[in-house]
Amino acid sequence: MKAVTSVIKGVALTMALSAISISSAQALTVYTAGPGSLAKGLAAGYEKKTGVKVDIFQATTGKVMARLEAEQANPQADILISASWDTAEDLHNRGWLLPYQSQNADKVPANLKTSDYVAQGISALGIVWNSKSGTPEPKEWQDLTSADFKDKVTTPDPALSGASLDLLIGLQNGMGDEAWKLFEQLKQNGMVVSGPNAQAVTPVMQGAKAAVFGAVDYVSYGNIAQGESLKVIFPASGTVMAPRPMMILKTTQHADDAKAFIDYVLSPEGQALVADAWLMPARTDVSAKRPLLNELKILPTTNDGNSERSDVLKRFNTLFAQ
Repeated sequence: MKAVTSVIKGVALTMALSAISISSAQALTVYTAGPGSLAKGLAAGYEKKTGVKVDIFQATTGKVMARLEAEQANPQADILISASWDTAEDLHNRGWLLPYQSQNADKVPANLKTSDYVAQGISALGIVWNSKSGTPEPKEWQDLTSADFKDKVTTPDPALSGASLDLLIGLQNGMGDEAWKLFEQLKQNGMVVSGPNAQAVTPVMQGAKAAVFGAVDYVSYGNIAQGESLKVIFPASGTVMAPRPMMILKTTQHADDAKAFIDYVLSPEGQALVADAWLMPARTDVSAKRPLLNELKILPTTNDGNSERSDVLKRFNTLFAQ
């Protein structure tokens, strides 16, 4: 009798394990840069509509890309959502992406979509200022070089933030050599290069510093909504946008589900969730809770490829290592 019982238990265990492997095989795996709350909301909405479970890995763009690279021999991700447009260009050039153009991308501007990736939403970079810091409200990037802001400014590390590097390139394109004079003056005024965006904003939020040079805006809008004494300022001289590309990896075993997920994110419902996370929706027909692209002066970040990006980064690192 014991033998029969153990056989039954063994069969039950095998069935349970096979059920688990089937369910995980049917799940869609999304690797995404923050915000995590947005990823969870989109996953829940998609699951409700389709019944397909979504597994999420959420981290900084650098960590997400490192994991993708490490898993090349055994790819796990079906969809990647990055905070840096150049990561999508890089994966496209390497032939890693599955071409797909969603019908819901019709309302997405042409410069925010290609044959195999499309913006989920867009952020912009600005000055984030603590209004209780005892410093005058800055209006321009140059204002942060004044004596009022001596040793009171942070900036995200452009080696860890593609958007921060875009800002350096945008300012160089818009100002020429004057941009490098600006960076030099900021260095002389004691600007500190922090880690990723959150590490640059935290000391300003806590009052240890007064302003961030080139913070990603949506994080601070979320902090303001929770009562923090911060203000996001977009200089009239111009800034850069940071579209968040969304793409399907060619190695996916769930191409139809992955395409349906892209469709959902670009649907009015999905784009409303993007807007709720204080990002600009990719679709022009969905309203937002914050300034949109047409209210900002956007500087060009077009370049001749990775050589210019690495040259700008090297020059900036050399300047701030002195």
